[in-house]
Formats: sequence, structure tokens, C-alpha cells
Amino acid sequence: MAIHESGQMYLETIYILSQDSAFVRAIDVGEQLGFTKPSVSRAMSILKKDGYVNVDADGAITLTETGLAIAKTMYTRHTVLSQMLMELGVDEKTATEDACRIEHVISEKSFAAVQAHLEQVTKMREDAHGQ
Repeated sequence: MAIHESGQMYLETIYILSQDSAFVRAIDVGEQLGFTKPSVSRAMSILKKDGYVNVDADGAITLTETGLAIAKTMYTRHTVLSQMLMELGVDEKTATEDACRIEHVISEKSFAAVQAHLEQVTKMREDAHGQ
């Protein structure tokens, strides 16, 4: 089943929050995204039903293997696209906001090209500084 943009955002947010805390709760996700408790509760229910997250008796949310794979993909896309936009001279705030929108619609082929280009630019810069 294909996951929608909002589901991808939730999974990415859970992933980011889990990097700083072993215990991620729905309230943490809601605060991070600026969503209401009912909205988050509904989303968690759908993500759980679809096999992307587990929620234990204490309310701790963990990503399933499938959910983690999607979350990591979205996080990587967000990071690379933000870096690329900043490399092009876009300020950090705008680059981050734009990357958040682009990451959900960019094709694998286009993203791979952006990522390869950014890696090439970074390597060239490192080589220039190393000599």
C-alpha cells in the first residue's frame, strides 16, 4: 500500500524524535508537527493498522521495519535536498521548507541525480581544500 505525504511526514518525525529519545509519544509528534492530539491519534491509528508503527501499552511509538525504511528515505531526501538548495545560495530556512515539500514528490531518478551532483561538488571542494 502506498503511503501518503502526511504519513511520510509522521514517519520521518518519529524517526527524528527517536534519535534523541528512546520513548516517542504521540504528544511529542504532535508538538513537533504542530498538529492537534485528535489528528495525531487518527494518524497513529492508520499507521499502526497499515504496519508502519507499533504503539505499546505505555504509548511509546516505534517504527516497524517498513516504517523505518520509509522514514530514513524521507530524512535522507530532506537532508540532501536542503543541502543542495543551500549550495545554490538559498537561505537555510527557505531551503529546509522547500526541501520538505520537494522530498515527497521528487522521483527516485531525479533524487539520485541531485544526490550524485551534491556528492561530486562536496568531493571537489574537499579535494581543493586538501591540496
